[in-house]
Amino acid sequence: MAENGQALIKLDGVTKVFFTDEVETHALSGIHLHIDKGEYVSIAGPSGCGKSTLLSILGLLDSPTEGQYLLNNRPVAELAASERARVRNREIGFIFQSFNLIGDLTVFENVELPLTYRGMKAAERKQRVEAALERVGMAHRAKHLPSQLSGGQQQRVAVARAVAGEPLILLADEPTGNLDSRSGEAVMDLLRELHRAGATICMVTHDPRYARHADRSIHVFDGRVVEEQTEMAVTE
Repeated sequence: MAENGQALIKLDGVTKVFFTDEVETHALSGIHLHIDKGEYVSIAGPSGCGKSTLLSILGLLDSPTEGQYLLNNRPVAELAASERARVRNREIGFIFQSFNLIGDLTVFENVELPLTYRGMKAAERKQRVEAALERVGMAHRAKHLPSQLSGGQQQRVAVARAVAGEPLILLADEPTGNLDSRSGEAVMDLLRELHRAGATICMVTHDPRYARHADRSIHVFDGRVVEEQTEMAVTE
């Protein structure tokens, strides 16, 4: 664990309450979490425990009701909407369970799209996309459409899209949820390779087999962190 001020991500007392029809749903209750640069953390727990809500807050897709979130030593609550969007695009890489690829864009174009929003020059975009696709073993599929790929291949493209922008952190929400076990293991091996190369990863999973790939596993139940452990099972 990093000392105060050195964590890439720091949550202090983060609470999230949803209000609907006079009913309060406490999705998160007093979450304290530090993630260091270069760390691989899994967030595990049963369905409905608050894992995805927590990941949405980490990814600036949602805001806490109470508590403080520091991203790279900056209080997220102080960011204007335009700055939050800029941070999401440049500093956070998302990997979703459902891949979220655009069907009428090629593999290359899907990976390139977030870089286009930055106003990055075409030559640099091309270099970044080709390097990312090579990294995930999908360079030979650059001109294919998502519909021409298997689920495992689509998730590899989604990983390439996430890493092409060289983000501070990769947020993976059930990245193996729509994959068969063989494809799931392949994607987990890919995430582990990225971590070895220096990537910071925070992954939500309900599968204890995949949680063991991380350096540290945080268990959430009813919106609270109930257990935290350092994983030693997967070291190769």
